[in-house]
Amino acid sequence: MAVPKDCPAPDVVRSAYAQLAVTDLAASRWFWVDMLGFHVQCETKDALHLRGTDELTHHSLVLRQNDVAALDHISYRVRTPEDVERAARYFDALGCPVRRVPAGKGTNGVGDAVRVVDPLGFPVEFFYEIERAERLIQRYDLHRGAQIARLDHFNICTPDIPAAYEHYRGLGFGCSETIEGDEHELYAAWMFRKQTVHDVAFTGGAGPQLHHVGVATHESHQVLRTADIFGALHAEHHIERGPGRHGVSNAFYVYLRDPDGHRVEIYTSDYYTGDPDHETYRWNVHDDRRRDFWGNAVIESWYKEASPVLDLDGVPQPISATILDESAVKVGADGLG
Repeated sequence: MAVPKDCPAPDVVRSAYAQLAVTDLAASRWFWVDMLGFHVQCETKDALHLRGTDELTHHSLVLRQNDVAALDHISYRVRTPEDVERAARYFDALGCPVRRVPAGKGTNGVGDAVRVVDPLGFPVEFFYEIERAERLIQRYDLHRGAQIARLDHFNICTPDIPAAYEHYRGLGFGCSETIEGDEHELYAAWMFRKQTVHDVAFTGGAGPQLHHVGVATHESHQVLRTADIFGALHAEHHIERGPGRHGVSNAFYVYLRDPDGHRVEIYTSDYYTGDPDHETYRWNVHDDRRRDFWGNAVIESWYKEASPVLDLDGVPQPISATILDESAVKVGADGLG
């Protein structure tokens, strides 16, 4: 998976949006809009385009009706229009499937884009142009549910964490935190382009699969409010894990599953990573605070279940078994590395 010579990587700005294939658009609307509080920017007969209150672009989440629930693609915004073509050349040089998607032929609101299946098997889009949207930051009359502010990150399941790390390093991503073994074997990594803990993270597991979409809210009480709302409506079965606080990233969190089983993390309280000499913080895999700072055990479904991903033609990608299984590691030994 060598970085192509004389073929620079696109300049990625940030994680921009996820497009999920769902089997019941009405049920998905109840979960993502009525319960979590996403704003509906655009609605068609077979898709919802949603965004958080802080976002000034057309959408950060697309729900598309489909026969199979899966990740359709994740999408990164690049810095210039030229970076879109740069993405096409870069992934073509890597030998990856590449498809150019002209404005008007792809996702509503998005200009010219390039979609690829990256070396890890994930469908990934790169774009520059996107329609602007009304400022909702102080439209408090529209804030509801979990009061989602913005998309924060993608978390992907991949069998080979070192390969994922090297691929994203080639795209210019920094690394904020890792989980490592006693011999520095890599179990997980958090990588960023925007100046927060991550735009993408890797969970070791069967893959390629989408582990979760992470969305940010402003305060921890909104995470607690999310759990209270689901409990009040006797919909607590959608709560998978938490609320709690991660060791990695320091985030206060709750994980939920939508009607199709797609996982979302409601997330707040991470930190700034923009200094040029920012150092990677390394957790030992035996430290039981790494996944939950209070030492609470992680339930099996969180490690073992995830959403399948589609190729560029909408066909589910084959899944390979993991190389290292973090869930099988005994905790309580060495603490921080």
